[in-house]
Amino acid sequence: MSDASLFLAAPPLTVDAAFEHIAAQGFRPAAPTRIGAEVESLVTSAADRRGRLDPESLKALLAVRDALPRRSRLSFEPGGAVELSSRPAASVAECFADLESDRLRVASALSAEGYELLGLGLDPIRLPRRVLRTARYLAMEELFDQDGRAGRWMMTNTASVQVCIDIGDERRGPHGIADRWELAHRLAPVLIAAFANSPLRRGEPSMWRSTRQHVWAAIDRTRARPVGEGDPREAWARYALDARVMAVRGPGRWTVPRGLTFRDWINGDYHQAPTLDDLDFHLSTLFPPVRPRGTYLELRMIDAQPGPDWIVPVAVVAALFDDPAAAERARAALEPLWHRATAADLYLRAATAALGDEGLLRAANDCFAAAREARTDPATGALLDRFTEEYVARGRTRADDLVVKVRA
Repeated sequence: MSDASLFLAAPPLTVDAAFEHIAAQGFRPAAPTRIGAEVESLVTSAADRRGRLDPESLKALLAVRDALPRRSRLSFEPGGAVELSSRPAASVAECFADLESDRLRVASALSAEGYELLGLGLDPIRLPRRVLRTARYLAMEELFDQDGRAGRWMMTNTASVQVCIDIGDERRGPHGIADRWELAHRLAPVLIAAFANSPLRRGEPSMWRSTRQHVWAAIDRTRARPVGEGDPREAWARYALDARVMAVRGPGRWTVPRGLTFRDWINGDYHQAPTLDDLDFHLSTLFPPVRPRGTYLELRMIDAQPGPDWIVPVAVVAALFDDPAAAERARAALEPLWHRATAADLYLRAATAALGDEGLLRAANDCFAAAREARTDPATGALLDRFTEEYVARGRTRADDLVVKVRA
């Protein structure tokens, strides 16, 4: 190979090539054997409820106290929220043991310095303020600002429990890609409703039980709405191509186009042609409630939960996806909910009424009952039982408790 050939331009990216790449990268068959979680927590201080601890200071604090995570990965959200990401685990019990041990280490170290991890889906007091000053988050903020201020709230004031399940294989049935993709989308409104935990905004109750979900629904819909059903690979590829480009990267400040989709970019609607690397970066900027990540699916619609209860949604999802009988029971419970209803309608009902909605409550009770019957681990099973009896069986959520407390 001559030196000159090293500088030959890569072949232009076509829509067909991009479509195939997105489909292949998004869904790489993997037999279901693992579970994982990403747990976000807001960081606050009783001495200064409106202040924010920047990530470098927080990381230094943990290092000094020998409290950096040992079994999970530590990262930070743009507003300073802490995220702990588990390793792929062989069981819910293993996932819980690994991540919870690190969460307790971090929480204990922060408590000694006057800070706490807050398990809520939305910051109840602070106005949005970004503390991470990277080119990525600057571009993201500029893009979202084109549609209002919801993007700033999403970036800096929301927190969630994200559940990661293996994507499945090519077989038909509960362990197959198509069935798991469909079940994830059908289950999403029930998870929003059952774990609603963000009713407060600027110190007052909002009209939402999951204000976090309301915020996410208000940002750029081309990258945050549900992908939808149908063939998973085709649906995801179309979604990604029709999503707006967040940024065109370059030296210095990145360019943030207005209204340019990736399909438009390939078709020549921007002076600089996109590369495969640009496409991969674009995929990393898409945030649908159910996101394909190659060998696993990421369920991103669940409000953050306090203390060790982050494991409850993980246990519910694991049981309903990995136990064939539980999966079948969940499908039957969810079918009436989706009869003549759209995703937008169900997401709205879940965020506003939560388990006060009769249809969502019936589906939640059946899904949680199926998950309880399928559980195998006593420790996480006890947490699931307590949550079910205290909230789901009573048609209540943590959000309801918070509203009562504030109004008392």
